[in-house]
Amino acid sequence: MKLNWGTGIVIAIIGFIGFIMYFVITMSTGKNFNHDLVTEKYYQQELEFQNKLDATKNAKALKDNITIEKVTEGIKVHFPTDFNPKDIKGKVFLYRPSDKQLDFEMPISISETYLLVPEKRLLGGRWNITVSWNYKSKDYLFQKELVY
Repeated sequence: MKLNWGTGIVIAIIGFIGFIMYFVITMSTGKNFNHDLVTEKYYQQELEFQNKLDATKNAKALKDNITIEKVTEGIKVHFPTDFNPKDIKGKVFLYRPSDKQLDFEMPISISETYLLVPEKRLLGGRWNITVSWNYKSKDYLFQKELVY
């Protein structure tokens, strides 16, 4: 059987399309390749972006902002000393960029001016900490990258 050049080009194009489709299917269904989003509720969080900007602006306007201190028991999150600790409500979210199973959130319930994140919940490496709190009907947001 003789093949002309037109048939050869069609066979080459079909072979190339088959080759590309094989890799697309392999990459999208393979267990070795993880394509997670940063967050599951991406679009919902995007709508709340202006509130985050306002809360960050409120936190930066404080005389004393939050400070983070590494201690042997874990991480201490120090709140401003002029705030009454019993009136501070909110949450602390620790995000691990390399593994979403290590992410966790803690409610802020303090009687002192600091919150202790226990060492047993933290593995060595990079963490992003987000502290969002409310004090006397005013929202505040503090974000920082840290290495534990």
